[in-house]
Amino acid sequence: MTIYDQLINRESKLVVVGLGYVGLPIAIEFAKYVEVIGFDISKSKITSFKKGIDITQEVGNEVLHNSTIYFTDNEQYIREGSFIIVAVPTPIYSDKTPDLSLLRAACEVVGRNLTKNTIVVFESTVYPGVTEEICIPILENVSGLKVGRDFGVGYSPERINPGDREHRVHNIVKIVSGIDSDTLQEVAKTYELVVKAGVYKTSSIKVAEATKLAENAQRDINIAFMNELAVVFEKIGISTYEVVKAMNTKWNALKFTPGLVGGHCIGVDPYYFIYQASCMNYQSQIIGAGRKINDGMSQFVGEMIIKNMIKANKRINGAKVWILGLTFKENCPDIRNTKVVDIIEYLQEYGVEVVVTDPMADINEAMQEYGIKLVDSHEVDEVDCIVFAVAHQAFKKIAIELFKAYFKNEQDEEMVIIDIKNIINKEEAQECGYSYWGL
Repeated sequence: MTIYDQLINRESKLVVVGLGYVGLPIAIEFAKYVEVIGFDISKSKITSFKKGIDITQEVGNEVLHNSTIYFTDNEQYIREGSFIIVAVPTPIYSDKTPDLSLLRAACEVVGRNLTKNTIVVFESTVYPGVTEEICIPILENVSGLKVGRDFGVGYSPERINPGDREHRVHNIVKIVSGIDSDTLQEVAKTYELVVKAGVYKTSSIKVAEATKLAENAQRDINIAFMNELAVVFEKIGISTYEVVKAMNTKWNALKFTPGLVGGHCIGVDPYYFIYQASCMNYQSQIIGAGRKINDGMSQFVGEMIIKNMIKANKRINGAKVWILGLTFKENCPDIRNTKVVDIIEYLQEYGVEVVVTDPMADINEAMQEYGIKLVDSHEVDEVDCIVFAVAHQAFKKIAIELFKAYFKNEQDEEMVIIDIKNIINKEEAQECGYSYWGL
């Protein structure tokens, strides 16, 4: 009997290791068809999930509460799985090189609890070769088992877009690969249970690993192009937003926009490519340049905030700036690698008092990760400038004229608005009396 048959007949279980923005939605989908064990080393996360509280906000409390997943932080339950999905973060170090420590640790945990005739599939983003050269040796050494004989290994890069309610696990084509043809067939058939858009089989694990890097590097480069346009058009004195709007009338326009590039994918994955390229004695040209441009956008935005406040005759040292949004993207609670933090630090170097509001972000996490105290809007007053940093739906719903109440109520004081995401109509803002700048 195949592993697939065992799963659908509920004679074995599927285990998801790592229950973050990627792992939890996958576990939820599979639990509709097979028995699922969700494992994570975070006791607090497991406690929240057991209470039906979705701290990732990816599936929702009701869906989580009604799910049949068995949540645990006890690694011994991994032994009950015949199909194990590893979905742990793969960040970068401060020097921009790959940090595989969490992935290595996950391999050791799985290795300690690996049994014969099991398939382990990795979804974590890595550079080509990591699965076969790092993950498999750890699994073999710790378990004492041999890949290809005692267990199989596959790689299927995650394609989930945090906060995206349209593109979900079931309707995104799944890239799958396996250490051998038999494993590939098992992996493909198992994922086809939940991925209604279908699966795409690659010829090797390395091809699947490279696919994810190529996808995100492509997006990073396109955004870098738009960001470079924004920097130059600012010098020219024309609106990038207007240029992009006009450009998008052409049928083959790619419809990218300038902005901050943070988060755990686009702002990180290209460095995995750059790292491996350097190991091959090749200096990345285009991808490296794109990263440099995008990493520099926080400073550019900071400069524009200072510039526009000076033009409005604001005293910079001691000025008060209210930033709306801390997460790396809209309608998502994820604050990992958010570039808004870089803007805050830039302004603080000039003696600016910065207050931050974000209804999506976790207050404790913001303080723990960045030392930032999130405040509610009713705690904000007497500001010199408001910065719309993240296009949360909650911010879009607020009528633009209502923001007047938060500015200093002094004669001849200009109300400066910086709109990084262009969520406010420029003409409407100017009619309300605001001094407006958009990226």
